[in-house]
Amino acid sequence: MSPLAQELAELIRQEGPLGVSRYMALCLGHPRHGYYMKQDPFGADGDFTTAPEISQIFGELIGLWAATAWQAMGAPASIRLVELGPGRGTLMQDMLRAARALPGFRDALSVHLVETSPVLRERQRQTLAASDATPHWHDRIDQALEGPAIVIANEFLDALPLDQFIRTADGWRERLVGLDGQGRLAFGLSGEPDASLAMTAPAGSLFEHPAAALEAVTIVARHVATAGGTGLFIDYGPARSGFGDTLQALKRHAFVDVLAEPGDADLTVHVDFARMAQAGLAAGAAAHGAVTQRDFLLALGLQQRFEALCRRATPAQVETLAGGVRRLIEPGPTAMGELFKVLAVADPKLPPLPGFDLHRLPEQG
Repeated sequence: MSPLAQELAELIRQEGPLGVSRYMALCLGHPRHGYYMKQDPFGADGDFTTAPEISQIFGELIGLWAATAWQAMGAPASIRLVELGPGRGTLMQDMLRAARALPGFRDALSVHLVETSPVLRERQRQTLAASDATPHWHDRIDQALEGPAIVIANEFLDALPLDQFIRTADGWRERLVGLDGQGRLAFGLSGEPDASLAMTAPAGSLFEHPAAALEAVTIVARHVATAGGTGLFIDYGPARSGFGDTLQALKRHAFVDVLAEPGDADLTVHVDFARMAQAGLAAGAAAHGAVTQRDFLLALGLQQRFEALCRRATPAQVETLAGGVRRLIEPGPTAMGELFKVLAVADPKLPPLPGFDLHRLPEQG
């Protein structure tokens, strides 16, 4: 048993089975043994690779998107560029480089990072040391929001805990993490059905309630609707709501049992973009999308940026760039280009945003 598995087993013996959301929260954020609190999980030597690590073009296009959104806001003299779950800082680094393409934007923005992991904060500090940014770190989203803001969240919502419920003959019962006869972590169900759930579905259906992700979108949407700005959420998941178990664990770029290695494997879920958009609308913001990552990046001018970089690249660099571009927009239900979606919540007074109205961004030099 891992150290965290031992602690979880003892906690269950003392307090009873854990809801899936609490299990996820402890696996990812336990102060000593939490997955994100003790390691840098990104890249080929880690457990997974995100879009900013695949190609610089991804971050550059997002930076230009942010600059164009700032311009649509009337180019305020001061604006916060906020990133939720900034990873290694690679996305912010690329965004800041691209931000200089629109005169005045770089001078107007201040950088704010929402990050709870001390290991990743240090990595972000190192990555951004070469830029002229002075990042401000925050533990919570609301702490980072003040005045006009552009919020970027790439693969953030998928790591937020959710609860699961299974339809039984007498109603929806919560899925819980308890112990089997040998003292190992095992799934079970609550003793009584949850009377608050009245959805109709066949027996055995599994419903996920992403309360933390809905709250995150709501906080951003409510702020930009009143103070001005927009939030951009990029993640994997369906454009339409449905039933099904999306909880998964990843270690060394391979799927593992979600109960087998708590604290040592990444836990994620698919994002229900339809419900996220509804949360944004309910908070008073406009919702743009969701669209596939492929359509979004192509609409922003990915091909043109790729060609521009190739003109001053070596053959080996061209091959690397081409491989990254293919991976970002590759079609197919399990490939990044189609599985990943993009949603924006914005001040309703803003015009249609790039990537959602199929207008391309200005060219970058």
